[in-house]
Amino acid sequence: MRAQPVRAFGSLAVLMAGLLPAAQAAEVLCGRLLDPARGVLEGPFRLVHEQGRFTVVEKVAAGEPATGTTDLRQSTCLPGFIDLHVHLAGEQGKDSYSEGFRLNPADFAIRSTVFASRTVRAGFTTVRDLGASDGVAISLRNAINQGWVQGPRIFAAGKSIASTGGHADPRNGINQNLLQALGYPGPEQGVVDSVDEARKAVRSRYKEGADVVKITATGGVLSYAKSADNPQFTIEEVEAVVATAKDYGMHVAAHAHGNEGARRAIMGGVRTIEHGSYLDERTMRLMKEKGTVLVPTLSAGAYASDKAKIDGWFPEIIRPKAIEVGTRIKETFGRAYKMGVPFAFGTDSGVSAHGDNAREFELMVEVGVSPLDAIRAATTSAAKVLDQQNQLGQIAPGFHADLVAVSGDPLQDIKILKTPTHVLKSGVWVRADP
Repeated sequence: MRAQPVRAFGSLAVLMAGLLPAAQAAEVLCGRLLDPARGVLEGPFRLVHEQGRFTVVEKVAAGEPATGTTDLRQSTCLPGFIDLHVHLAGEQGKDSYSEGFRLNPADFAIRSTVFASRTVRAGFTTVRDLGASDGVAISLRNAINQGWVQGPRIFAAGKSIASTGGHADPRNGINQNLLQALGYPGPEQGVVDSVDEARKAVRSRYKEGADVVKITATGGVLSYAKSADNPQFTIEEVEAVVATAKDYGMHVAAHAHGNEGARRAIMGGVRTIEHGSYLDERTMRLMKEKGTVLVPTLSAGAYASDKAKIDGWFPEIIRPKAIEVGTRIKETFGRAYKMGVPFAFGTDSGVSAHGDNAREFELMVEVGVSPLDAIRAATTSAAKVLDQQNQLGQIAPGFHADLVAVSGDPLQDIKILKTPTHVLKSGVWVRADP
């Protein structure tokens, strides 16, 4: 049966058109295919997708007619990219520290729809949103799944879990009178100071509808506090978070710049370390032993370091942290890559700009990562972190019909991944430039 066009009035027609997967089979003809396991394969290749999944992936004769297909014989086709660290509810700017007092949750929710569209049009068809208050990321995920909003497939953490005064404590930087009026946050608001409170915070995230759990195991760069790297969880608290998350079918990601906080998080059983700016070789070896994955977020480091040089962009308490970590994070990741630490792709977009996610590929290559390893980080490696290795990260029968097309060979010029011409998500074109 032929799919019928969406019939709606005014802006609703624009909103809904092309967001829901088509029912009938469709074909794409790709000149080259990038297989994360083998590199660029010369084609052409015929891809058939139906109900949001690839059903056929086969090499065809060079003279294959393009009638009735999307003709990408001049392009290289890659699997849709996965970004394991974004914050779609906001985007850092010089007014960010006052907006929290002026804007309502609805304002952030509306902005998130724009950021989501930019992200998926940049080729990132799946993301892990690692922290948003007021249920914004969870509601955005649901709206995208229901076809109301254009955006990537989201695995959402909901509110990050912090310790009192730690990175992600929502009351940092507030004067005492206002703090007393607002009240002190507890586990339901994502602030814990004991094993029991850690368990309750995870259960609260489950109640919210989260897919994953995020803890802030050390200080952070952009929080209104002095330290970017002090440890902020005990091993016992991390273990309680991990064990409780496992009960609810969730894994745990740990924000960790500092070495000691990262070590405790690894010993506690987290799946990923986000940032890892001050990791030493001993902790890197521990990550290899435990299979803990590093998500380096080089884009955020570069952004924060650049903006810290501008007077008035950050509060003064933050500027020295941003300059130091922005430089350190890249150097540390280069050493981790050479040591063979498992790693996957994440940008921390929301610090850096949404839609610029592919710059991370370029930054990875600058520190010595091979172009193919950088692409694997955003496809097969990231899919494994999400337990989606049989669903995402490859162009193969049975996998989600997610595809990115670029003009040229990304193994020769990784920068072309910043300018995709076509993006397919779940069998629907979300970008198709002339």
